[in-house]
Order: sequence, then C-alpha cells, then structure tokens
Amino acid sequence: MRFGKIEYLNLLPFDVFLKGYRTNNSFKHACNYKKSYPAKLNQEFLFRRIDSGFISSIAGMKAHYKAKACKAGIIACKEVWSVLVLESNPANDYQSATSNALCMVLDLKGAVLIGDRALKYHYDSINGNTQVQYKDMAKCWYDKTGLPFVFGRACFHTHDIFYQNLISDFNHKLGQGKRYKGIKIPHYILMSYVNKIGIKKTFARAYLERIYYRIGAKEHHALTIFYRYLRLKGIKAPKRF
Repeated sequence: MRFGKIEYLNLLPFDVFLKGYRTNNSFKHACNYKKSYPAKLNQEFLFRRIDSGFISSIAGMKAHYKAKACKAGIIACKEVWSVLVLESNPANDYQSATSNALCMVLDLKGAVLIGDRALKYHYDSINGNTQVQYKDMAKCWYDKTGLPFVFGRACFHTHDIFYQNLISDFNHKLGQGKRYKGIKIPHYILMSYVNKIGIKKTFARAYLERIYYRIGAKEHHALTIFYRYLRLKGIKAPKRF
C-alpha cells in the first residue's frame, strides 16, 4: 500500500496521528517516502504510483463522484493564511492545481502562492517585512459563498476498507469539534517545522487552529459548488496526459 502525503505544516496533526497508528511499519515508511507538494501528488495519484493520499480537491473530483474519497480533507473557514494571491503580475503556483483554479473561479488577478512559503509570506507581512499586498483566497471564497473551502481531500484507488478505516480512526482521534484537540503535537516535531519555515511556535499553533479536517455536510456542499464553478468556467481537472 502506498499513501502520499502533502509535506506542509497543515497536515502535521495527521502525521502525528499516523506515527502512533496501529499498522505495519512498511506502510509508515512508504508514507514518508511518498511525500511532496500537492500538484506532484496529483500526478502520482493519477498515474497510480500511490494508492491513496491527501490529493488536491480538483484532482479528487472523480473520486468525489465515484465514492472513492474519505470524509477528511484540508479545510479552512474564512482566512487560511497559506493560500494567497499577491497583487503582482498574474502567475500560477506550480505546487497547487486547486489554488490556481480557485483563483480563476474567484476572478482574482495576481500571483498565486501556497503552502509553507505563503505562510511565511503572511508571517513576514504582519511583522512589516513585506511590501506587496495580497488576498487570502479562503476569505474570498467565504465572502462569495458563505462556506469553508476544502483544499485537499483524502482519496483512494484501492484498499478501500483499509483507507476508510484509517480516516475514520483519524476523525475519531481528533475528538469533538473541528479542531485537532484529540491529537497532541510533540514540541520537538512542531519546532522542526517552525525552524524550517522561519516562523514562531505561537504563530504555527495559531495557524493550525485555522485548519480542520473532518468533512461534513457543509464541506461536502462546498466541494459540490466548487466543482460546479469549474464546469461553468471550463476549468479542467488535471489529467495523466
């Protein structure tokens, strides 16, 4: 079994959960081997080099309609801090197909920036170290729809029962509410991300409080609306060729 992981701070609670999950070590080693940025994992998933993973929502559209997607994703309501559109020359971010598509859905103009690089940019901005203004795309989506946005989704090709149970156990471990209260993130693991990105620990924790993972009726509806906008605007999902 080959599970792909997005190597960003926003999936840290899942990484911590996986370390303590009762499964064979070969699966855990495979998870650490197959980790990259979202657009790369999209290709790995489409070419079936991985069986499952947290895939960009746009690449998980078929899985959404074919019941090959789990009830967990990377979700933000209102501001997310790590998916931005800079007020500069229009440019896509090579790391994310979903954010590039969302920028077009929202009719925003500028350079898309996502992930830990965008989080660092936001951190520098609130500390007065950047000049270029930007918009938070999760906030723009909320203003347009009144809904959260699902940036990534746990999808699978095979081993349906295993992956559905894995995500179900993850959701159960999270506990009640939207946040990750049931998962304790060790200090040393959090600090490895903090030092790599170049932010403070308190800022990293505040960011993680903005992210949640359980997909319910509202999040499912938000995905359906996003896919409807993609069809209306003629935006194609990633393909193998």
